[in-house]
Amino acid sequence: MEPAAVMTRASEAAVGIVSGIAPEDLDRPTPCPELTVRGLVNHLILWTGVRGRAVALKQTPEGVADGHDFTAEADWARTYAVRSAATAAAWSDPRAWEGETSLTGGGSMPAPFVGGIVLCEWLLHGWDLAVATDQKLTVDGELAEILYADTAGRAGTARRYGAFGPEVPVPASAPLFDRALGLSGRDPAWRRPA
Repeated sequence: MEPAAVMTRASEAAVGIVSGIAPEDLDRPTPCPELTVRGLVNHLILWTGVRGRAVALKQTPEGVADGHDFTAEADWARTYAVRSAATAAAWSDPRAWEGETSLTGGGSMPAPFVGGIVLCEWLLHGWDLAVATDQKLTVDGELAEILYADTAGRAGTARRYGAFGPEVPVPASAPLFDRALGLSGRDPAWRRPA
């Protein structure tokens, strides 16, 4: 199974979680210690709703600042759903995975590496937001398999650049998605503090 074939499902999984976030959830902590739900939603929207489509099309991303608060905008969750679907459609085209592209408009990386980042954003941060807001992210077997392969392939580089934390040991008998969480520095047993 090629990653291009699952991008729409990954987007829909994340959008489902984002759509379930209530205003009172926005200041809750997340498994990403430096980010609240609001901060993580804004990060997810920036990378998978604003920049993600452009980089799939090998275009310069919109010049939206990293600190922009999308949650302050009317209908932000609905707007994200539309933008995320457009990103997924762009990455569902196998041509998006060819050659090189840039996440920021400067410097370029192999398109498959960047496409994997978008996939990880949807599923790993989708999980972060789900557990922070008492929801459950639904990840089917194919999604888990592709995510695990991608996470395993990028874990060393991602740790070196601070995108992943130290690996959290997860038993080999655990579900593949939990093992991907552990590789990315997440504890599958993390729960929001009471």
